[in-house]
Amino acid sequence: MLTSAIGGATLGCLALAAAILPGTLVTAGPAWAQAPASGSSPTIDAIRARGQLICGVNSGLAGFSAPDAQGRWTGFDVDFCRAIAAAIFGDASKVRYVPLTAQSRFTALQSGEVDILSRNTTWTLSRDTSLGLDFGAITFFDGQGFMVKKSAGVNSARELGGATICVQPGTTTEQNLTDWARASNIQFTPVVIERLEELVGAFIAGRCDAYTTDSSGLAATRSAQSNPNDYVILPELISKEPLAPAVRQGDARFADLVRWTHFAMLTAEEFGITSQNVTQMLNDPRPDVQRLLGKNGDLGKMLGVDNAWVVKIVQQVGNYGEVFQRNLAPLGLRREGNPNALWTKGGLQYAPPLR
Repeated sequence: MLTSAIGGATLGCLALAAAILPGTLVTAGPAWAQAPASGSSPTIDAIRARGQLICGVNSGLAGFSAPDAQGRWTGFDVDFCRAIAAAIFGDASKVRYVPLTAQSRFTALQSGEVDILSRNTTWTLSRDTSLGLDFGAITFFDGQGFMVKKSAGVNSARELGGATICVQPGTTTEQNLTDWARASNIQFTPVVIERLEELVGAFIAGRCDAYTTDSSGLAATRSAQSNPNDYVILPELISKEPLAPAVRQGDARFADLVRWTHFAMLTAEEFGITSQNVTQMLNDPRPDVQRLLGKNGDLGKMLGVDNAWVVKIVQQVGNYGEVFQRNLAPLGLRREGNPNALWTKGGLQYAPPLR
């Protein structure tokens, strides 16, 4: 049969062509492979000339990005920027952090104020196609939830009828809340405040009955309170929130580096390579490990960085599991039975082969 003779990749191309040109008869022809883009990356060149990566982050979300008393930024999203700096410079400290609100984050990236947005941002079709941005790999699988004060005696989001709910504007959270309430026939009054610290303050002060955002953000907010046990995160998740870094369109090489930095950190964890043993693992005879750590092949050069880029990332920042444990485990976030576990442990964190 004809269909059995056509490869899966060719069928995929035919389906895409049919979607773009509805009603047009598309026939199978010879498979042409376009050579990948080569040469330097203007973004990486500019970062090197400047001497630092400029990273857009949340203005203060525990576990993801927040400055300490000395002004030193730490967190899951911060560590991702540090990993990219380690790949480009061999020095994870060469990053300048720009705190951004939910409404200003995309403009800051579009305008060139920042090189990368690593700010608990949900990857959606409209954002991917209408803002001039490209998203990297999903670094954290999340979902939107609700938090209430324990004293309210609320045990389910279904009990929030008539409630006032704090929500940030310019986020997927705001639209999800409206859609969920309409579908669930629940009436609510939104309390919309742009700045996160002011929004959380309004919830703590009792200006709203509930606070809604990504479940990781709820955990971060709860952990930052003097009495975390006074707050309850309700069990329902009302959306899918795949969080991913974003870069400007037009520089495929930099986008590749951002994407494969995450994949490299996942692969290091899968192979048991940590910040403590990476030097010893250079002697591991497995071909996949030799390629990953730059002992064989030119994977780094393909991305415009040194072939030892993964060694530098893991030495200075850690593998994915180490970054998660350092930043998110203290919030009570777990990987066991969670999409953020490695695929080998039942999760969705899965890296394509580095070869």
